[in-house]
Amino acid sequence: MKYYQFRRILLVAIVLLTVSNMQAGHFKNFKVSTYIRAQDVARMDDDKFLQSTWETVSSQVDLDKIYLETHRDAFTVPEKTLLKVKKFFLSKGLEVGGGITFTRSEPTDFETYSYAKEEERQQVKQISEFTAKYFDDFILDDFFFIDLKNDDEIAAKGSKSWTEYRLKLMAEAGRELVMKPAKAVNPKVKVIIKYPNWYDHFHGLGFNLEEEPTYFDGIWTGTETRDPGSAQHLQNYLSYNIVRYFDNIAPGRNGGGWVDAGGIHMSMDRYAEQLHLTMLSKTPEIILWNYMQLYEVKITPNMRAAWQAAGGNSFRYDEMVAPFTKNGKTITPTTMARFANVTLHETDKLISLLGKPVGLVSYKPYHSSGEEFLQNYLGMIGLPMDMHPQWINGKQQILLTEQAAKDPKIVEKIKQQLKNGGDVIITTGLLKVIKDQLADVCELYCGDLKAIVNDFGWFGKSEREFIIPQVKYFTNDAWEVVSAGRPLNGGVSGYPILLRDTYSKGILFVLTIPDDFGNLYDYPAPALNVIRKVMSKDVGAYIEGPSKVALFPYDNKTLVIENFNDHPVSLRVVVNAKVNSLRNLLTDEQLKPAEKVQPQGMFFRSRFFGYDDGQTVFDVQLPAHSYIGLGY
Repeated sequence: MKYYQFRRILLVAIVLLTVSNMQAGHFKNFKVSTYIRAQDVARMDDDKFLQSTWETVSSQVDLDKIYLETHRDAFTVPEKTLLKVKKFFLSKGLEVGGGITFTRSEPTDFETYSYAKEEERQQVKQISEFTAKYFDDFILDDFFFIDLKNDDEIAAKGSKSWTEYRLKLMAEAGRELVMKPAKAVNPKVKVIIKYPNWYDHFHGLGFNLEEEPTYFDGIWTGTETRDPGSAQHLQNYLSYNIVRYFDNIAPGRNGGGWVDAGGIHMSMDRYAEQLHLTMLSKTPEIILWNYMQLYEVKITPNMRAAWQAAGGNSFRYDEMVAPFTKNGKTITPTTMARFANVTLHETDKLISLLGKPVGLVSYKPYHSSGEEFLQNYLGMIGLPMDMHPQWINGKQQILLTEQAAKDPKIVEKIKQQLKNGGDVIITTGLLKVIKDQLADVCELYCGDLKAIVNDFGWFGKSEREFIIPQVKYFTNDAWEVVSAGRPLNGGVSGYPILLRDTYSKGILFVLTIPDDFGNLYDYPAPALNVIRKVMSKDVGAYIEGPSKVALFPYDNKTLVIENFNDHPVSLRVVVNAKVNSLRNLLTDEQLKPAEKVQPQGMFFRSRFFGYDDGQTVFDVQLPAHSYIGLGY
């Protein structure tokens, strides 16, 4: 081979290797992306602004992809600027996709386009065509709904309910104004609809989870939970649970999660938890909303939570803010981008060892309402959730909240599950709605009567009083497994917290839900332990301990436990099998079984209390806001 031929082959190989490395990604198990709003893309026509923002962000977080928004708030990025910015990020080795937000004015209560107005329908169509022209994939930010009740919309609605009208309207708009125009311009374009985090209210605004995922090329998931005490009142567990629900709606086409800086004012841990929980769902990509937050949200001392002083935390503030070396340079972190990078790289190590997520199946029919977001509260008391929009056969147990009443055949399905020898767990919310139909299974009543409770008898007391609905039943036809009163021991009345009845070969359980779902966290640990044991048949393991600790099981006999309390907790992990040890997935430390101490005085209900012969128990300690991965 001649020298010049060898040199040419060598140069080609180097180029190919460089391109391959650029496209390989920075993480083993998922892709990390960010998103730039249209107004900020337009600002990047300024070379200095474009370069300086990139230097700050890229020095602190490893990115694989970036989405450039073309339109937001009635503003469209000029073509020349869009192409310039796209070229810049491609030159940095990033994948580049597009984005659209169909809002006319976010400051005006998130004003959307009016899909009953022909002029505005044409604007939506033109924006879709414009975006498809420049990108082979683009994502709709989570405003592809309608919140308007102007005269045009009122006239178009006619006699339909707002929900009926909006569901049909937006399903049609997605097909006719987004998908078809985009594909006509660019046949290979992939159009993705990103849904926000408030899934239980989607149907009221026209987000159609039944139809839209069937024709959009993919869906995406908003996993931001921010401050649970803020306007949305979303619990931490939703950052995981919503991805799993959307996975079951569109298997293999749920593209990723989406977390913003909301909640970072509470501490760095609250932001990191959202990222970590999103990835525990095994989703393939996460978008860090948004690029300018990664650039502008500065690290401040108040992001260091008080519990960091105790040490041992999974999210270690002091290490995250310490100077580090990257590409031969020493960098002092300045923005939240550093928090994201460290958290995701640490989580990446764990994700490699986990199988497919599993949990207690909960049936939530499409467009159903009632006991909104309850499954996330249940996740926060240690019950792993697996929400489905269809009824799932072949499970030992199924959980039904008030939402299940949307299915007109729900009682028939309950009967069949029980006849097959399975368990059905219903909430008091569902019992209220279907009590007449359910009477053929069990004659129970749950109406408007309430009780104030704080004493769980054998299982201890709660730290505060709270209100529960009263469940009434026929003595010796149904049995209380867990009860509560004020007081219960030495008192004059008590009420079911967990009730059981038999039908054919199965067991029907009724789980009492407090008027304030947050009072589930006030149930004493021994009462929660019984509830967890009863509902663990399909999971393989359960935890014993206080509330605000979540369990994430996987089908390869691994699990993750995460503590959301502001203090350390002592837990027991109960494996529903005989095993020799539990292995810490990240350290390889072997945990040996603990002694099984059986509770006393409850022999007549022993099947629901204490430990079975085939179970193995392990003791685990977790610092505040920390997690552990275990295998058995």
